Amino acid sequence: MNAGNSQTESADKAINTGQQGFSFIEIMIVIVIMAGMIAIVGPMLFGKLDEAKVDQARIQMKSLVGALDLYHLDNSVYPSTDQGMEALLQQPSVGKVPKNWRGPYLRSTKIPKDPWENDYIYQSEGKNIMMKSLGADGEEGGEGINADIPLD
Repeated sequence: MNAGNSQTESADKAINTGQQGFSFIEIMIVIVIMAGMIAIVGPMLFGKLDEAKVDQARIQMKSLVGALDLYHLDNSVYPSTDQGMEALLQQPSVGKVPKNWRGPYLRSTKIPKDPWENDYIYQSEGKNIMMKSLGADGEEGGEGINADIPLD
């Protein structure tokens, strides 16, 4: 019987000598370290997100300019400010109605909005175009992410 008990005792000792889990302090230290890393990395990620939206607005505007150039090739003028970019989707019925309209000039059924879900600002007298996004705040002017994004 002694031999059996010594094996059980040594097994119990092996189990009890190993670490059974993390203490509350150890868990709290890990949480504090992770929170510190998030505090450092988080703002950098959000800054990159803002930059990506500005880049997306520029890319969308260049795509719209491509469609406007196709309209110009067919009609020898750009849509007027009154006709707006809707002239890319359906033949204008205001202003000088183009006779050679061969649209729609966009694949989508509506004019895309900027990354902040605002309409792009479009102006044209027929020869040149001006287009911009009003940025994150949707208002004229602003600084940083709220600054207007002109067509380059």
